[in-house]
Amino acid sequence: MNDNIRSLFDISDLSVEEINQLISLAENIMENPDKYRNACANKRLATLFFEPSTRTRLSFEAAMLDLGGNVIGFADASSSSTQKGETVTDTIHVVGNLVDIIAMRHPKEGAPLAAARKTVVPIINAGDGGHNHPTQTLGDLLTIEKETGRLENLTIGFCGDLTFGRTIHSLVNALSRYKGMNFVFISPDELKIPDYLKEGTLKKHKIPYMETNRIESVIMNLDILYMTRVQKERFFNEADYLRLRDYYILNLKKLEFAKKDLVIMHPLPRVNEIAVEVDDDPRAKYFDQVKCGKYMRMALILKLLNIEMD
Repeated sequence: MNDNIRSLFDISDLSVEEINQLISLAENIMENPDKYRNACANKRLATLFFEPSTRTRLSFEAAMLDLGGNVIGFADASSSSTQKGETVTDTIHVVGNLVDIIAMRHPKEGAPLAAARKTVVPIINAGDGGHNHPTQTLGDLLTIEKETGRLENLTIGFCGDLTFGRTIHSLVNALSRYKGMNFVFISPDELKIPDYLKEGTLKKHKIPYMETNRIESVIMNLDILYMTRVQKERFFNEADYLRLRDYYILNLKKLEFAKKDLVIMHPLPRVNEIAVEVDDDPRAKYFDQVKCGKYMRMALILKLLNIEMD
């Protein structure tokens, strides 16, 4: 791995100061899009998605195109030479000679970091297994800051699949570095937050948290409610998936007890864990998250390519 190349594999690769700078840059891009329209002219992004994705891949492509750059890549491993037996490391090595920056998603945890050993360009982890999803986290942080005006002193509820939800794991790690955070974990017993997060993050940094299996018992205390789907692809047993997928559904009846300024978030795709009737509630911000994700990816691309605007 080239020590002069800056990549992003885990949200912890960025300091709090760097995250705040990216948020400020993303907000500036939102306010002044014309200023950045040619910032990446003659630059090329490769989107290498060994695991299917819609939102994340298109968000990266839209981000690069809005910066005036170009995009190449593939949307599924079946479209790559790994089907012929080529290693992921070799794929990255080859593509790195064709582009300026790579966004990579892979079903195996740690794959982007392992592939980076041969890289000559920055790599952005666009999701690796059930492990990390740092650019989703950046978009989430911008959404929270934009909607609440702060990234401190918040009570945040995470509901649904907390065991396999990589978006939740990344966001908890990021928010744990800000002051005054309080976490509420809402899930069935089978899908609780993993011990490595409890021991390595929450207890280590003495962050207050509680666990419950009923959303109704805590929703009135929340500033943020982060919903997730029960991910079929993360289950080894389909019977367990079918039994748990409808365990929690957020509807308007449950929201009667929530704060008027509650922020409802979801990394998408949604299955049925948020009723469609909630979409018209002004507290629903999950589609705004998509926009925030694009702007944060634009900011990150500029940072990793060392492009500074006056």
